[in-house]
Amino acid sequence: MKVSTKGRYALRVMIEIATYDPAEYVPLRALAESQDISEKYLEAIIAPMVRAGLLAGQRGKGGGYKLAKAPSEYTAGEILRVAEGSLAPVSCLEGAVNVCPRAGQCATLDLWQGLDVVINNYLEGITLEDLRQKEMPAGGDYVI
Repeated sequence: MKVSTKGRYALRVMIEIATYDPAEYVPLRALAESQDISEKYLEAIIAPMVRAGLLAGQRGKGGGYKLAKAPSEYTAGEILRVAEGSLAPVSCLEGAVNVCPRAGQCATLDLWQGLDVVINNYLEGITLEDLRQKEMPAGGDYVI
């Protein structure tokens, strides 16, 4: 699994929105400027977040985006799955059912399934509030 710029930017933008007053809509232009991302690319990142119910959007004067729930109710895994589509380390684990014709004799399937569990458990254990407060699990320095 390699997180694309879309996933990294999605986390950064969600963290930034979490720093604002929860009742306040943050304009797309302000987010694009502060994150140094084009408005067009940012729209492509935010649209799936709105469709998934992670962000609420409002058009017009005073419009923009705000979190749909408290930062502590979001996980990094949830945000990344919306942005990336999948966090699976290999393509055969992307769907709900493994349809690989070699799954029954795959010598590495258990390895990939175990890695998938580790990735998901780790990312589900980190909330948007943790990221906002920079309260990361032990194990290293983190830059998003």
